Amino acid sequence: MSWSTVHDQTLRTRYAEVHDLAEWTDWMPFEAAIPSAPREPGVYLLREPVTGIIRYVGMAGERAASGRPQGLYGRLTVYRNGRGAISGFGEEALDRALADPHWLEQQLSDLRQHGPKRTQDWARDAVLRLDLEVSWSVTPDANDARYLETQVLTLLQTHGLWNR
Repeated sequence: MSWSTVHDQTLRTRYAEVHDLAEWTDWMPFEAAIPSAPREPGVYLLREPVTGIIRYVGMAGERAASGRPQGLYGRLTVYRNGRGAISGFGEEALDRALADPHWLEQQLSDLRQHGPKRTQDWARDAVLRLDLEVSWSVTPDANDARYLETQVLTLLQTHGLWNR
């Protein structure tokens, strides 16, 4: 049996274990899923749609500057709007975009045609260029979300996550 076959089987086993940890939503395109994301705390998974590889595991609590619960909706919106440029996933997305000469050429062309744009706009474009899918599981509170996130990270830590 080749290393690749063993790795694929191990990964499938780990993904099945993650699936069994909680009640997860179906996978949805990232940007399209945000309006239906709940304002409760929980854990979210981001994956590449073509390969099915989970690339990021994150959690969202209840906090919000406005006093309204933002939960998963708030966390995912931060990424979509580009305000998460220095957070784990936002930074990884921006690093990957800045390492892509084709993306940089497009950004430079846009800069020449339309002038400068804000860091937040670059970060938003970097996240959206990944074209990821999202799935989430709602938890009763932030502590439960943190616990679930830790369980998932433990299972997947050696399987290509972008978490830092």
